[in-house]
Amino acid sequence: MDYSYQPRRDILCIDVKSFFASVESVKRHIHPLESYIVVMSNPDLEGGLVLASSPRVKKEYGIRTGSRRFEIPKSSKIQIVEPRMALYIKVNMMINEIFREFVADEDIHIYSIDESFIDVTHSHVLYGSTEEIAKQIQETIFQRLKLVTAIGIGDNPLLAKLALDNEAKKNKSQIAVWHYEDVQEKLWKIHPITEMWGIGGNTGKNLYKLGIDSVYSLSQYNVNSLKKIHGVIGEQLFYHAHGIDQTILSEKYVPKSKGFGKSQILKRDYLEQYEVEIVIREMADEISARLRKYKAETGVIHLSIGYSRDILDKGFSQQMKVFPTSSNMKIIETCLQIFRSNYTNQPVRQISIRCGKIDYKKELQLNLFEPPEKTIHNEELEMVVDKIRDKYGFTSLVHASSLTKGGTAISRSGMVGGHKG
Repeated sequence: MDYSYQPRRDILCIDVKSFFASVESVKRHIHPLESYIVVMSNPDLEGGLVLASSPRVKKEYGIRTGSRRFEIPKSSKIQIVEPRMALYIKVNMMINEIFREFVADEDIHIYSIDESFIDVTHSHVLYGSTEEIAKQIQETIFQRLKLVTAIGIGDNPLLAKLALDNEAKKNKSQIAVWHYEDVQEKLWKIHPITEMWGIGGNTGKNLYKLGIDSVYSLSQYNVNSLKKIHGVIGEQLFYHAHGIDQTILSEKYVPKSKGFGKSQILKRDYLEQYEVEIVIREMADEISARLRKYKAETGVIHLSIGYSRDILDKGFSQQMKVFPTSSNMKIIETCLQIFRSNYTNQPVRQISIRCGKIDYKKELQLNLFEPPEKTIHNEELEMVVDKIRDKYGFTSLVHASSLTKGGTAISRSGMVGGHKG
């Protein structure tokens, strides 16, 4: 393939190794590569979930993100700690400030809390070659924060990410460089195909059915056939197999609408219907407040219920169209209607509510099937509640049911990302 027409940028993909566990190691004055630390959600439960483990824990015990509490040997060097999300966000912001010393804001793309892309194409006059800039960033982060980073360098974000995942993390320097000229020698050698960034288990299975089991075989497949079978994604996969990615980090895509939804895994199986309904009310209440904050309304409400993993029935997922609304009462009422119509008296462990057909209202819309005085009164009341919560916190006004055993809104109010702040 002719790469002469492809844009070349100097992109770094930077990953902080075992970020959560590394931050906890540094706080304990231990080198991140020498510690035996696991960050775990709900460590008091046998099913407690590992969110991060230090490199030594991964290598010596095989404990990784997604492992469970019962998999950790009873007599081991491993120290289990609870997550501190507010601390991790603070450290992430400090890392981003270091990036800003080398590039402008528009040349930074935060991919996740522990991984970022930066475009150093315009930084060479001040800081040297791409490799020299990568080393300076790596050294600065370690000197100031004592965190170890791996860096992939590429002609575009895709090649930088592939260099990070497939080579940099294995190199002693923790740095690797992939150019278009390296595609045949490096990218096409990735096997099995699920080791390729962006190709998960389901996509991999679909490609296997076509006889595609490696990145090389994907690169040689007919692009028109891939597009016919998998649509635009199929065409994108073909070009990715040739290392082509025309993304420019400074050209940000701003979505027209935000996603409005909420989900949570309960700390225990909820056996009573009324307890489940308490949580549904709380979640719908929070989503409604968020809709109003952005002057948005939903036309579709989707409820998913996951049953306990100890039973065969996995739950249900249903949606219902509604007259565009951001009303607590209407959204709660709709969620409960879906729940009561599909619930089969099984123990519930997971609840998810999502809103679709989002529209941003410019003026008050009156429902023809509801007295206008009632609509106006309800909206004014909700605005008062929103103002109080904005000033004093969401839990300053809660339904009385949230104070009962099944309620979770109050206990979760101090959490960040579902974990203790």
